[in-house]
Amino acid sequence: MLRKMFRRGAVVAAAMVVAGSVAGCGISSAEPDEMDRFYRQQVQWTKCGEEKLDAAGAQCAEVTVPLNYSAPRDRAITVTISRSRAKDPAQRRGVLLANPGGPGASGLAFALRVAEYLGGGVPDNYDLIGFDPRGVGRSTPLHCGWPVSTDMRSAGLDQVGFDKTLALEAELSARCVATNGATQPYITTRNTARDLDVIRAVLGEERINYIGGSYGTYLGAVYTQMFPERVDRLVYDSAVDPDRYHVPMVQDMGAPSEAAFDVWAAWAAAKDAEYHFGTTAPAVRATVTGLIEQAARQPIRLGEYDLDAHLLPMILFEGVAAAREYQDLAVNLRQIADAAAGIPVRAQGSLEDYLKQALRPQEDEAAQTMILCGDAPAPRDPTWYWRNIEASRAAQPIFGPLVNAPNGCTFWQPPLEPPTVVRNAAPALILQAMGDTHTAYQQGVGLHRVLTGSRLVTMPDRVAHGVIPQSECARQIVNAYLRSGVLPAADVTCQPDPLAE
Repeated sequence: MLRKMFRRGAVVAAAMVVAGSVAGCGISSAEPDEMDRFYRQQVQWTKCGEEKLDAAGAQCAEVTVPLNYSAPRDRAITVTISRSRAKDPAQRRGVLLANPGGPGASGLAFALRVAEYLGGGVPDNYDLIGFDPRGVGRSTPLHCGWPVSTDMRSAGLDQVGFDKTLALEAELSARCVATNGATQPYITTRNTARDLDVIRAVLGEERINYIGGSYGTYLGAVYTQMFPERVDRLVYDSAVDPDRYHVPMVQDMGAPSEAAFDVWAAWAAAKDAEYHFGTTAPAVRATVTGLIEQAARQPIRLGEYDLDAHLLPMILFEGVAAAREYQDLAVNLRQIADAAAGIPVRAQGSLEDYLKQALRPQEDEAAQTMILCGDAPAPRDPTWYWRNIEASRAAQPIFGPLVNAPNGCTFWQPPLEPPTVVRNAAPALILQAMGDTHTAYQQGVGLHRVLTGSRLVTMPDRVAHGVIPQSECARQIVNAYLRSGVLPAADVTCQPDPLAE
């Protein structure tokens, strides 16, 4: 949903202090001595068994954490972490944890990817710590046996499509209850934040430094709110406004996605000789909306896959999110348009990869839904979604039925804890692209508002999710902050790097 970013002896004392602070964070039934075994545990570092991590000399370990922090003597689960030690031990200044978002994305190698972009001494000065959040990847993963990869779907063009969406979401929710009903209520951001504090103690650190991308910014903000005395330098790239998490946050994706589609349509119109969608942006839009209408009447056949009006907007949603991927979207839509015209087409390239994952998943992405639904409630009345969809169609004809659609949370059990109210003065650097479709620009502005000690770096003139890979100006600011701990004196505007031809 919030796409993964950047494609391509103090322990004993700290344990007692933090166990006490944990008790003040919604788990007061846990006494400090009950948590002591988690904060004082010794982990075994071994080879990670993943090419990128092993090539960087990283090691991995499993950290034991309670499934339910209110009952830490009950079931325990494991969270897998990676560590690449600072290259210059004499200049080491702590640990840098990183999370790529999702929610539900694996993050074992994410800190290394961030360091590749940043350079600037980050690999020299910090132990780089990656992790798979609870329920994800190698951290006691949870799946629901879904026949599709994700519960995010467009609700379609009419009441028939809407009712089909409702039925699918009810089925997906029921499958999760049947397979993970006793476990999934604890796969939440607040519990992942508590896991991070156990990781901090296991690493022997008084404080952590943190870089989060997309949903990872929300995780960082929640951790900071729950454990304010345990953070140092914070970087949030493509931020989430905690006051709009999570249903309004998804709705906020509609307008920038529609605008980004128009940018892509103008690009495609200029290349009509190659892709044949139309010579003007309105003509390209008409071609694509015509494909959606055709898919609603009869799914478009591409080899073994049937592409319907619920999934096609998802392909567009991902495809318009990055200007660097415009050609890829055009190639994929050309295949879809040819198939719609009756030409026998077998999906190729990234389209085949996408359809295979979406419609023939080996593993579903249910952890994302568990986290979102476990963090904050969603409306349960189907008419609420239908009214919002209908109201959105005029301004957001492609993406309104997607971002306003019911999802698995419509049928989920209520969260065990209320959403975290984030209000603090932690010094954080927030990076936000004005053309971001996945975390709309106002999301970053909202986080900046509630983090009164933060600074906002705005990147204009680029459709992109993730500022660090897109702007040398932003990278220099991040490096300076991580090196000195000093934020810019005021908010900053950073232009994007030129796009490669």
